[in-house]
Amino acid sequence: MNIIITSLFGMESLVREDLSEIGYTKEQIKVTDGVITLTVPDDLLATAIARVNMWVRHGERVFFEVGSFTATTFEDFFDNTKALPWADFIPDKYCFTVNGYSRKSVLFGIPACQSLAKKAIAKSLCKAKGLGDDANVVEDKNIGEIRIQFGIVSDVVTMMIDTTGDGLHKRGYRPLTHEAPIRETLASAMVSLARFRPFGFEALVDPMCGSGTILIEAALKMVGAAPGRLRHFAYENIPYLGSDAYFNAYEEAKDLEDFSGCDDIYFYGSDIDSTAIYNANKNAEVAGVGKLISFHVGDVAKETPDALLKRTGFDRQLVLTNPPYGGRLLTLNDAEKLYKLLGSTYLTSEGFCKKGIRLSVISPDDSFEVATGFKADKRFKLYNGNIKCQLNSYFKMKK
Repeated sequence: MNIIITSLFGMESLVREDLSEIGYTKEQIKVTDGVITLTVPDDLLATAIARVNMWVRHGERVFFEVGSFTATTFEDFFDNTKALPWADFIPDKYCFTVNGYSRKSVLFGIPACQSLAKKAIAKSLCKAKGLGDDANVVEDKNIGEIRIQFGIVSDVVTMMIDTTGDGLHKRGYRPLTHEAPIRETLASAMVSLARFRPFGFEALVDPMCGSGTILIEAALKMVGAAPGRLRHFAYENIPYLGSDAYFNAYEEAKDLEDFSGCDDIYFYGSDIDSTAIYNANKNAEVAGVGKLISFHVGDVAKETPDALLKRTGFDRQLVLTNPPYGGRLLTLNDAEKLYKLLGSTYLTSEGFCKKGIRLSVISPDDSFEVATGFKADKRFKLYNGNIKCQLNSYFKMKK
């Protein structure tokens, strides 16, 4: 069976790392744009789905594949969809919904494909039950629901069943209380791509921390806490996957958490908005890492390298942040001023890092580089929702 994990563009390699860290081999993993496929034995499907949902930090959703085929006409699409063994995967009287997407394909009318898929699946179920073509399928959402998704890429259709429900970025520790919060999956990606090493004698600092997501994600990773341990998933209500698989994955996650040996780790966040700091503290407490992070109300202009040294007690700081930007919370001019402030605070007039500082800032495209006038030492293309962004990493110091 193929398990399919979707991700934002630019984060595919991180999902592959997530899978490797929980024991899957490179031979089992295939990576394409926005899609990571994990192949597992049929009898381990339920276990694998539970573990992948529990442990993948950087993916968006987890599906399993019902079947795939090539289709360039609506007739091909209908007939091949109908031929799949839907009765094996949609329990009796379960409601089923169909969504989908199309890229680089002849078939691009999504509403038409959704309608055709629904009809084809209904006819497949009727045939499996020995009913006539004109029979109706009984659906009762109170009994259960199966969410089906098709993906059409270069005329190849993949039919999948959603096992996640709410997206994986919804970890369960953060209500929607902060304006324009960063997705948890993207925050985790920033921590990984900035190469923060928890036991490397370096503090992680976010001087515009908002609801604290970047620091919380870093702390959770440090203690080995599974990102899905505070929530539930759609597959738990699917009989052939079920709650037993979830319970086993949850017990494994709890056994692997390790909050010992954290005395030398320091996470520090500040924000000029006192409400944001209140929410950040609450979120960290719910996530179980409240004691590992120090949040304070403060102006980023005052969070200088010398001030951070006094705050954290570490002579090395990784400043990692997601500042507000034009079209999101600030005007373009205000965003540019903020970028210049970050540059002058943590970089020298020649564009090198000030003593003891590494700096990583996410911004739309190259807007941070343009505002500061300094090319990043390393760049990573990422997406914040539908906004194309760049993680600008500075780590070189003047010799």
